[in-house]
Amino acid sequence: MAFIELKNVRKEYEIGDYVIIALDDITISIEKNELVAIVGTSGAGKTTLLNIIGSLDKPTSGEILIENVNIAAMSEYSLASWRAINLGFIFQSFNLISTLTARENIAFPAIAWNYEQEMIVPRVDELLNLVGLQDRSDHLPIQLSAGEQQRVAIARALMNNPPIIIADEPTANLDAKTAILIFDLLIKISEMEDKTMIVATHDEKLMQMARKRFLMDSGKLNEI
Repeated sequence: MAFIELKNVRKEYEIGDYVIIALDDITISIEKNELVAIVGTSGAGKTTLLNIIGSLDKPTSGEILIENVNIAAMSEYSLASWRAINLGFIFQSFNLISTLTARENIAFPAIAWNYEQEMIVPRVDELLNLVGLQDRSDHLPIQLSAGEQQRVAIARALMNNPPIIIADEPTANLDAKTAILIFDLLIKISEMEDKTMIVATHDEKLMQMARKRFLMDSGKLNEI
């Protein structure tokens, strides 16, 4: 049994009299601790697929099995708790809270779920060291470069030590030099923290480093 399995997953959106098929009968399996890259043009369905795997959206039909649990059948209340424990998200737009410092942004997922303070502080320090931002911990997002903001976002995704990291174009809004630094950090994390990492990307280097690579085109997914 694979760690993550999608079975005949379909996602449709109704717009007036039209039905848009965003995901078209997708069946894939992902093993634990694999780094998986999904490539494809804008509008091909990559973000929809990540949202489905990450339980931010539900499929029209099909099953999403994670450790043999069909999360597509879970209630929204159960999913919220499950997501906080099992998933970390990295977005291309960083999505940091503007009024919180880097340290506070990283700690936020644990604070939101009432983790004990004595657990939060050492974990935040560990993550600041991992992403190389010890000397920027008290800065607000506006005081950080784009690359530094993305490193904060990566640390935040790791805060609750989830087994799965989902990254949607994590280097898209970065210059080439900074993108390489973030790319190297993601590879380091996938190896050091034993994470299953699913990344939608146009980064050729990241794609080549992935154990599995998929091409998404018009809602269909094929391994390459």
